[in-house]
Amino acid sequence: MLFKKSLLSSGRARSGALAGLLATALALSACSSGDSGGNSANGTNGGGGPSAAAAPVSVSITPAADASNISPVTPIVVKAANGTLTDVTVTNAAKGTKVQGTLSADKTTWTSKDVLGYGATYTVDAHAADGSGKTVEQQGKITTLSPAKQANPNLIPAPSSVAQTGVGVGQPIVFQFSYPVKNKADVEKQLSVTSNPPQEGGWYWIDDKNVHYRPKVYWQAGTTLTVSAKIYGVDFGNGVYGAEDRTETYHVHDSWIAKADGNTDQMQIFHNGQMVKSMLISLGKDATPTHVGPHVISFKAESYIMDSCTYGLCPGQPGAYRSEEKWSERISNDGEFVHENPNSVSAQGNSNVSHGCVNLNDANAQWFFNNLGLGDVVEVTNSGGPALPVWDLYGDWSLSWDQWQKGSALH
Repeated sequence: MLFKKSLLSSGRARSGALAGLLATALALSACSSGDSGGNSANGTNGGGGPSAAAAPVSVSITPAADASNISPVTPIVVKAANGTLTDVTVTNAAKGTKVQGTLSADKTTWTSKDVLGYGATYTVDAHAADGSGKTVEQQGKITTLSPAKQANPNLIPAPSSVAQTGVGVGQPIVFQFSYPVKNKADVEKQLSVTSNPPQEGGWYWIDDKNVHYRPKVYWQAGTTLTVSAKIYGVDFGNGVYGAEDRTETYHVHDSWIAKADGNTDQMQIFHNGQMVKSMLISLGKDATPTHVGPHVISFKAESYIMDSCTYGLCPGQPGAYRSEEKWSERISNDGEFVHENPNSVSAQGNSNVSHGCVNLNDANAQWFFNNLGLGDVVEVTNSGGPALPVWDLYGDWSLSWDQWQKGSALH
């Protein structure tokens, strides 16, 4: 009995071993079949083996290759994907000149840094490579827009004219464009005046060509003004684009403010807030009263021909005149000056008899001429005249600060 039991046990063991071997063989067979199928389907194995081949290196150009009518301030950008840039050449097709650019630290992005020209075609030739050394080349052609007209940002006063003297505390900064501006907000965004020390200020569009900048109150004496127009490539509207960028610097000299009173027929002169001189004057008569309010000196000449025809009162008309005057400084564009007038000396200090000018005797006129200049202020009160219009160079200070701010295209 014991023998038989042993044999039976031994037979069961052999059967179990055979079954185990068969199961293992089947498992190995199934695993092998699964590996083969998995590789053909997705390129991976159950053990996390290597992935499929990496995507090939490629190059893109922005603006798109063969793009046209592009703004010249739009940078050309070349990018490499799945690799790095090895060479980028951008060339002005007509001139043969190269456009300089900067390459990112990871060598995947090249960006032009030179400003492009109007109406020009640029060819782009870029090369890139992947980690294994495989290379690719991409070419393109980009053409910039051709404006119908280009507007220059002329500055008033001309920086060169006041480089030695500086400007007075009342001086507005004026950009006068050579063509009308339709898109005023777009242009104004590119204009700036930075004052040192900082002072609040703003722009006012006098008309379609002239935009003025003034501070909330007169400039502080000793201020430095950095004036900038970043208008190249800016669309002015109606086919007009900005011709060039411009940055200039102005310096504000000592404060000189003259206060002319039509009631007392006297003018007091203040230097940096302190009254330094008083002089007898004669303002405009009732028929031609001097404008009331702050005026700003815009021009001066030791000798100047005053001609009423410049503001519409020509020879043959009642009140027309043409005469040479000494020590003349213009305070508005419609014929108002501070100047010597020997014919009105007897009226100076007691009555107003001029055509709108501030008349002085020779000694006072010469002193005024020697001490006050461009940008200095003449404030007229009690003249019986209307306020100086904002458009009458420079009527900027006739407006309150709230009124001035409403003249901005960004208001």
